[in-house]
Amino acid sequence: MLRCSGTIVAMNKERRFINQLMPGETLDQVFLVREKDLRTTKSGDLYIVCTLCDKTGALPSRMWQASEAVFNGIPTDGFLQAKGRTEDYRGNLQFVIDACRPVPADKIDLADFLRATDRDVEEMWAELLEILRTIKDKFVRLLIKKFVEDREFVAAFKRAPAAMTMHHPYIGGLLEHTLNVVRAAAAVLPLYPQVNADLVLAGVFLHDAGKSAELSSGPGIHYTDRGQLIGHITIAAIWIGEKAAALADELGEPFPQRTLNLLQHIILAHHGEYQYGSPKLPAIPEAFFIHYFDNLDAKMYMTIDAIENDPDHKSSFTSYLKQLETRVYKRSGELPTGEKHDEEEKSLFE
Repeated sequence: MLRCSGTIVAMNKERRFINQLMPGETLDQVFLVREKDLRTTKSGDLYIVCTLCDKTGALPSRMWQASEAVFNGIPTDGFLQAKGRTEDYRGNLQFVIDACRPVPADKIDLADFLRATDRDVEEMWAELLEILRTIKDKFVRLLIKKFVEDREFVAAFKRAPAAMTMHHPYIGGLLEHTLNVVRAAAAVLPLYPQVNADLVLAGVFLHDAGKSAELSSGPGIHYTDRGQLIGHITIAAIWIGEKAAALADELGEPFPQRTLNLLQHIILAHHGEYQYGSPKLPAIPEAFFIHYFDNLDAKMYMTIDAIENDPDHKSSFTSYLKQLETRVYKRSGELPTGEKHDEEEKSLFE
């Protein structure tokens, strides 16, 4: 046991998932450790800041009066039995660890920690391909074909999360997010006939494709070395260039440079702003289109997930969400029915 006053008793018989927790609970159970940091108070004492996770979410946690030995004993991307209490800190839930010990992975139920999409992966992939088959431009269609025939790429794409924490942070999340955005794009594109639909559909498919190499989805989601050094935006832009070059060799003719420039621009600009990691700002209608639909799906996930997983069912608002800079109102789907329209009022809508 690490810094234990008394004895850590056996794990709770019934697990309390993070999305069920309320302030004032005492816990003694296993969590997945996503990240940890050893810090020093103003008085010189050491304390640990870490993020504990399960399949339902993440829990900011602290251990006061810690030591380097305790810190070194906490496994990053490993499992930790932690005894402590939950509390409210500035409107958000946090966990104060009193004692802890590492737990071998073969001693826990991975189903409690490995969150995955609840949608059928193969059905999503088949629907995505069906929409991509509507691409008419010869070179864009053949470029997409190079990606979907790459077995290693497809396997990684189907498994990858869409993000560490912000949206769709689970196995299959990248495919689910990509399909959502492709569906939305296909529905709205007829309203804007001036927009190049082929560039939009290909751009949506590839906008986050680099996350399949940027993020690792084992027991915990974390950045790969390649992800830290290069990032998914640059990775995808490089892949497009490589696939275009390989396709040109196969065809015996050059891949159109303007098409390559436009596709790479969409990838480089899809975060929309420099402060959010875009090397370029959107400069074509198709890049703006993809940026806003990408952002829309991410925001819809964050708001709906916050509502569904908020443990305080009595409150009308969620806790404060730093990524959205607000608390989300949870009752907007519960509009009052009001009185029925009489026949004369109904005629106004016919």
